[in-house]
Amino acid sequence: MRGLLRFWFTFEKPVGPRAYFTHGFALALLKYAVDAALIATFLGVLWTPLDYLATGASLSSSKLAHAPTILLIILALWTLPFFWIGEAMSVRRTMDAGLTPWVALLFFVPLLSYAFMLAMSVWPSASARPVPARRTRESPSSTDRVVAILAGLAIGLGMMAVSVLGMRRYGIALFLGTPFLIGAVSAFLFNRHAVTTMRQTRRVVLLSLLASGGALVFASAEGLVCIAMAFPLALGIALLGAIVGRAIALGGDYPIGHALFGVLLLPASAPLLDSAPRSPLREVRSAVEIDAPVDVVWRRVIAFPALPEPTDLVFRSGIAYPRGARIEGVGVGAIRYCEFSTGAFVEPITDWIPGKRLAFDVTASPPPLRELSPYGRVIAPHLDGFFLARRGEFRLVALVGGRTRLEGSTWYELRLQPHLYWAILSDRLVGRIHDRVLQHVRDVSARDVQRNPRVTSPPRQ
Repeated sequence: MRGLLRFWFTFEKPVGPRAYFTHGFALALLKYAVDAALIATFLGVLWTPLDYLATGASLSSSKLAHAPTILLIILALWTLPFFWIGEAMSVRRTMDAGLTPWVALLFFVPLLSYAFMLAMSVWPSASARPVPARRTRESPSSTDRVVAILAGLAIGLGMMAVSVLGMRRYGIALFLGTPFLIGAVSAFLFNRHAVTTMRQTRRVVLLSLLASGGALVFASAEGLVCIAMAFPLALGIALLGAIVGRAIALGGDYPIGHALFGVLLLPASAPLLDSAPRSPLREVRSAVEIDAPVDVVWRRVIAFPALPEPTDLVFRSGIAYPRGARIEGVGVGAIRYCEFSTGAFVEPITDWIPGKRLAFDVTASPPPLRELSPYGRVIAPHLDGFFLARRGEFRLVALVGGRTRLEGSTWYELRLQPHLYWAILSDRLVGRIHDRVLQHVRDVSARDVQRNPRVTSPPRQ
């Protein structure tokens, strides 16, 4: 088993066409069997091989559109080792076939990956193995570092321009493909002439990422908050790319120009990587129990006084936070305004049941955060139209002893990929906003009862 794992996960042994097909086919069957079992258990539907084509690069489309988050997390974690095995074997298969290993990046491109794997399963081994690159220095030079970092910087800025400014997409190509390519190309260039360690390579890749993020902040294209949120994902993916790039540099004397295949492939494949349909609405639900009757709580739900300024680091860093709420009118058709630190949500009332339920749509919303930047206010593209609150609802349940359970829900649409990563972050942030509002309603309702216990009648239409 140890030998098998080394064959799958490392770059030590060459992979011929027969081994590539047999191992790939067996692993594909294993992955499908577990995928189908998990999806049947959680969703009660049959998952077929054709569903992989329908799903494409996104786990949140096709039959998985309304899958619970826990299932998507399990599937994502289960898929990661298969992606790595497939890429590691594909790099060695292309070397064995006498091709440039940069062609192995086709393994990650939806639809094209199937054609690539089929071709590698029948492509004969080359008569001569690649010649390992000759090392001209015993240690990396400053030039090696600078070239590697500048190459990563160019890839990062170029894909930001193509994906965001050109295609107006924050998707798989930007958040997964770009850091992987930064890591692979930077590591390849850093290891072409010198004997370097993986630790040295990781440092160069880290500097490439930091240079890319810093350049975006310096150019006023992004703020520190967005860079910080994306960085953990980008770093993990870039370090995987670094292993691949270093293996290519050590595995053969490949010209620098071959790396251009990956540089050109990424923007060209972006429409395939980011072709998933609009994500379904996500619901975040929170609740709190209040030492006040429903009549008192109801008044504070439809409108509540100003909240104290937050001390939470999340909100102080720039994430939008609620400051107060007011309402114009009574009943269905009234307009509620929930004031946030970045502006007001406009919420026409769609359901009004005094003491029980208040529901509303969201017809206008402010930016979800205020970016931190040395230039003051930065209007980054992701602040407009990529996180959209659609509707909300408060539910009140009378409890014994004159207490109330207050539940709040927000339904929002997220247009960022990978959807699972950003959904986990946004769910947590929306939950923190809920907690701030619900706890404030709890506190002011309890104070209302203490000040005037007899006032319990709700306003009528």
